Amino acid sequence: MTGYLRRLATTGAAYTASSVLSKLIAVALLPLYTRYLSPSDYGAAEVLITGVIATSIVIRLGVIEALLRFYYQRDEDPGRVVSTGFASLFWSTTIGLAVLMPLAEPISQLVLDRSDPGLVRIAIAGLWVFTMFEFLLAMFRLDERAKAFLVFTVANVLVTIPLTVYLVVIEERGAEGLLLGQYVSGAAFLAGLLFVQRRRLALVPDFGLLRRMTRFGLPTMPAELSLYSLNFIDRLLLVRLAGLGDAGLYALSVKFAQAVNVLVKGFQLAWPPLAYSIEDDDEARRAYAVIVTWFVAVTAFAVTGIWLLARWIVRTLAAPEFFDSYEAIGLVSTGVMLYALYLVLVVVLGRTGRTEFSFPATAIGTVANIALNLVLIPELGIVGAGVSLVASYAVVLVVMYFLTQRLFPVPYEWRRLALLFLTGAALVAAGELLLPPEGFVGLASRTAIWLLFPLVLFLTGFLRDEERRAIAANLSPAAIRKAISRIGDTADADKSMPEALRAEQRDEDARGPS
Repeated sequence: MTGYLRRLATTGAAYTASSVLSKLIAVALLPLYTRYLSPSDYGAAEVLITGVIATSIVIRLGVIEALLRFYYQRDEDPGRVVSTGFASLFWSTTIGLAVLMPLAEPISQLVLDRSDPGLVRIAIAGLWVFTMFEFLLAMFRLDERAKAFLVFTVANVLVTIPLTVYLVVIEERGAEGLLLGQYVSGAAFLAGLLFVQRRRLALVPDFGLLRRMTRFGLPTMPAELSLYSLNFIDRLLLVRLAGLGDAGLYALSVKFAQAVNVLVKGFQLAWPPLAYSIEDDDEARRAYAVIVTWFVAVTAFAVTGIWLLARWIVRTLAAPEFFDSYEAIGLVSTGVMLYALYLVLVVVLGRTGRTEFSFPATAIGTVANIALNLVLIPELGIVGAGVSLVASYAVVLVVMYFLTQRLFPVPYEWRRLALLFLTGAALVAAGELLLPPEGFVGLASRTAIWLLFPLVLFLTGFLRDEERRAIAANLSPAAIRKAISRIGDTADADKSMPEALRAEQRDEDARGPS
């Protein structure tokens, strides 16, 4: 089991490195952005960026999800899977662009509660860039070319950030600057990816294969959209029920929860290839259970720290008028962790081929989210939105758990999971009820109680003997140096990948990252 954890960690680290870099830079720039953008401008940009992601889920029709599954099937040609997926996505995205552009004015009134068609047109163009970019990045994941993924995405970050700063600070383009910085740089790197991967792409799909991919991927679209809507509906309702200013504060809460989101992003990218590559069902069940436990351990530790230190994070990194955003940071971070657990259950469904079962769970969660937001936002503002988010994800997880256990039972480690949740909740409660909310004493005492988290786990017998030995071995200086040098190198760890995939991977190793 430790081999799977190590493989997940190394590929996840490479997939996450660019995200860590971009989030660190973005957080460091928040004092700058929050002084050049009003809460309303920041809220408008974040609502549209979130809307782009939600719309992308619709127009890609589950193609990327099907790509990640069909590429590894022994009875499918991986090359045809890639070319068919690209052709399908290219035409659906282009048609979506043509349909939405003339509707920019009514969309701005609906989403922003004000007339701003120019800003919406930038977002619509960004929709095409974002969707195609996601497909081409998925090709790195298919090949588990984590080092190439790392080089490419870090370069993208290093171009995007200064361009955005220039547009927001020097040109004073406001919300437009935030959108243009992201999508203009993305378009340039997309062009590079299209050139590099041109021999694997096509504009005419294999229609028989496309039908099979659509049967698998299309049922995931309503579920994914309804789940992602939990990140979108609350912002729309905040705009309507509390105003763009509160939407901006909530968006900043989401931004500060990125420390947890970075972990989730790496897991999201590394998890499906690993999970699908384990061919033996019994071995997969055992591996899934252990991976869930350790992923919850890492994310629960991060959520506990963010919740306890939220006030100091905001005071340090945002303008004074954004301070109230601290109120929702812990709740949003918890919601992000619960979303990651949903990803585990989606892969379980994908393994069985019964992806249509995810929609009832996410639909119930969406209905719960809307109802809770309508009740809680008028009274509690961004805190109400945060509570609604956590409760909705909890509903989704409960329904998904019962559905997946009927199809593919996994022996989750409930005692250890309960210990993790109870430890985090107890430390947060102790900090909020007993410790000062400001000043150096408050900061030092809350940091100290946060760092008790691993000690409590150690003293309560959380670790198994095998895990104690593995941790001791992997924390030696030599092991740490070796692990760092091998981040993204999965050739040795992944003995279960198909031989064709390993051969292609070796070929790319010889050429070097593109």
